Amino acid sequence: MVLWVHGGPWYRDSWGYEPVHQWLANRGYAVLSVNYRGSTGFGKAFVNAGNREWAGKMHDDLLDAFEWAVKQGIADRDETCIAGGSYGGFATLVGLTFTPKTFACGVDLVGPSNLVTFMKAIPPYWKPFVEQMRKRVGDEHTEEGQAFLMSRSPIAKVDAIERPLLIAQGANDPRVKQAEADQIVTAMLGKKIPVTYLLYPDEGHGFARPENNLSFFAVMEAFLAKHLGGRYEPIGKAFEGSSVEVREGAKLVPGLADIRTAKPTAD
Repeated sequence: MVLWVHGGPWYRDSWGYEPVHQWLANRGYAVLSVNYRGSTGFGKAFVNAGNREWAGKMHDDLLDAFEWAVKQGIADRDETCIAGGSYGGFATLVGLTFTPKTFACGVDLVGPSNLVTFMKAIPPYWKPFVEQMRKRVGDEHTEEGQAFLMSRSPIAKVDAIERPLLIAQGANDPRVKQAEADQIVTAMLGKKIPVTYLLYPDEGHGFARPENNLSFFAVMEAFLAKHLGGRYEPIGKAFEGSSVEVREGAKLVPGLADIRTAKPTAD
C-alpha cells in the first residue's frame, strides 16, 4: 500500500478522479489518502485541531489510518510506503524519523525538513498569511518557538532513519526552498545513511513540465517496485527532455544509474 498524504496541509482529498491514485493502483498498490486534522472542508474546529500539531497529532491521524488499513486486510504492515508532496513530503520525512520502523520506505516531494528554516524563508506573497502560519505551525522569532519547531523537525532526528528514502525537489521552489532538501540529504550522507535525491533546476513547488513529471514518476515507480514489489516500466527514455539531475543515490533505484542526465550522476 502507498499512504499518499495530501499537501497544504490546509487542503483536503475529495471524491473524484485522482491520477496519482490511478497510476499507483495500476502498478498493483492499494492507495490510502487521509484527511488528517488540519484539513479543510470539515469545519473550523477540525482545521484548528491541527494547530501546532505538525509531527504531532496530525501524524497520529496518519498512523491510525494505517493501522485501520492493516486490520482491514488492505495493507501489509511491512509493505507500506508513506509518500506525498509539500506537507505530504514533510509527513513522509516525519514518518521515517519519528516512527522509523513503521513504513517500508518513503517518497518526499518538495517537503520541508527543518521547520525553523522553513518558517524563516516564507515567501513575500505569503506575508498576509504569516501570523496565521505562526499560530498553526510555530513562531520562529523566539528561542522558545525555535526550540518547539526544531522538536517537530525531521532534520533533528536524521539518526533514526533506517528505511529507504527518495527525495525530489525543484530548485526554484519559492515555498519550500531547495535548502530544505539539501540539508537533510547532507545530514543523511554525513551519517552514512543512503538516500536518492533528484533535483529539477527549472521547477518550483511541484513539477509543471510534463517531461519532468514523467521522469520523477518513472524513478518513483522503480523505487516502489524495489521496496514493495509492484509493477514498473524500466526508466528507459523517460528522462528525455527532462531537466532532472540525479544528485545522490543513483545506484539505489533499479536502472537509474544507467540513465544519462544533463549533469553527472552521483552514486
